[in-house]
Amino acid sequence: MVPGYRLQFPRDEGSHPDFRIEWWYITGWLNEATRPLGFQITFFRARPNLKHDNPSAFDPRQIMVAHAALSDPSQGRLIHAQRAARDGFALAGADVGSTRVWIDNWRLQQAGASYQAQIAAPDISLDLTFEATQPPMKQGQDGYSRKGPAPESASYYYSIPHLKVSGALAHGGEQLRVAGTAWLDHEWSSQYLEKDATGWDWIGINLSDGGALMAFRMRDRHGGHFWAGGALRHPDGRLEVFSPEEVRFIPRREWKSARTGTNYPVSFLVRAGDREFAIDPLFDDQEHDTRISSGTIYWEGAVRALRDGKPAGAGYLELTGYWRRVDL
Repeated sequence: MVPGYRLQFPRDEGSHPDFRIEWWYITGWLNEATRPLGFQITFFRARPNLKHDNPSAFDPRQIMVAHAALSDPSQGRLIHAQRAARDGFALAGADVGSTRVWIDNWRLQQAGASYQAQIAAPDISLDLTFEATQPPMKQGQDGYSRKGPAPESASYYYSIPHLKVSGALAHGGEQLRVAGTAWLDHEWSSQYLEKDATGWDWIGINLSDGGALMAFRMRDRHGGHFWAGGALRHPDGRLEVFSPEEVRFIPRREWKSARTGTNYPVSFLVRAGDREFAIDPLFDDQEHDTRISSGTIYWEGAVRALRDGKPAGAGYLELTGYWRRVDL
């Protein structure tokens, strides 16, 4: 990873197979005014640390993993599904040059300034279209996002906030037409987490005034501050990038999972520059158990943001490394 690489669109919206890890994340809120629901669709690509001189198509040159989840307060827990497959035989893959990632009939595909996602699982089905209303938001130093003191501990990273969502959702015997707002993250790296870091806390918030806030902190082995970063896109499009010293995550309240015994700080005060936001979950139990696909347990869910006690936006909070150190 080196600074100075210029992200180009749509070329860099596709896969970067020479890098070890990559993900496309879409999180958002649906039908917020009448029946608020959160959702997550994620595709991961991983290049195993193996020799690849075997010409066999069965040689796992790339591994694809996908997660999908629905946060429905009426259920009081996360509804989620997951899949994993090796790249090959047209059953799973990630295209270069434009977003097209898939595992069987799960897919996320780009079409100009819009994206389409189809997820079909026993407990949840999603058929959603995402229309971009803002240009990509390059994170860090023009898309080069440091994750620790070592310059190579970084990712190339951009977001597309304020995606306009429409489509259909099925779960629990219900068929719903839905609309809402989403956030897309795309990152790729070969060294994301330094050896002295255990995991991260991250928020992506679509602000009510049309702005967008991304902030994260990497935690050390004692749960303390290791590194941080973030950016605020103002409603006029101006981008304000925060240094590690300007971002702080201050836990306000913990929730303990009865299933795994893991404690998560599900409510925070997040300071980014001269702004402070209170982050509160739509509900507490938004824990993902993805041990059969990506080998970890983490918390990721829909949250609301308040500033000075007033609603300021909605988005997602991700908490990793609380169950065990993240192994990428």
